[in-house]
Amino acid sequence: MLYTEESVRCNIRSRDGKRVFFLGKNDKLTSAARDYLQKERIAILPAEEARPERYRLLWGGYTEEKPEHMTHLDGITLAPKTHPRIVFRGKLDSLEARLIACRLEAPEFDRELGEILAYTRRLLRCEVLGEPVEEGTLLGMTEQELRCRSHFPQDYYGQTHFMPEAADGPVMAQLNLARCAAREAELAAAAAFTGPDGQVTRLDLIRAMNRLSSAIYLLMIRQKRKEGSS
Repeated sequence: MLYTEESVRCNIRSRDGKRVFFLGKNDKLTSAARDYLQKERIAILPAEEARPERYRLLWGGYTEEKPEHMTHLDGITLAPKTHPRIVFRGKLDSLEARLIACRLEAPEFDRELGEILAYTRRLLRCEVLGEPVEEGTLLGMTEQELRCRSHFPQDYYGQTHFMPEAADGPVMAQLNLARCAAREAELAAAAAFTGPDGQVTRLDLIRAMNRLSSAIYLLMIRQKRKEGSS
């Protein structure tokens, strides 16, 4: 297999608290992929080292085999598939699928949806590897700008809040499904990273998920305004 920079980014793993990339004996890296790994100081390890000799269990102890009802919480720790963090990852997978379907239905928003999809995948990597979510922009807007525009669309787009209907067409329906998937993932993040005492352990991820749903909602606002002016 030939790994591009994008596919390498999607397959970074964590080992002993450090980012690593496992490369098979017959696999290759593009120049851009190798440059990325070197720049980020990510070690390239043989693929046969990917499987640990034994797995650490979340509640303590070890096992030499991975039970079917469990999955990786990190590189060596196993957790039940019902663990809130695993549920959150599943919701991110569903959101990715919705965004891909939406790109097929709404090519006029392909650039924006592609950026949102890449951002979603970046959040998944940050969660799995325990990396902080870096501050930046989404659709050219900061978190505060996204919040203001999604709360007061009339001021920025000349379009009030609305409830989507079947008459709004298939593009709106797909955008709304993506927005709902983003909201479900946001709620799953809140459940995964809020302790019984109400303390939040990954506020960066929860805030980032809120940005996602706001960004998709603004695409719905733009679509509604477009349909209203046609």
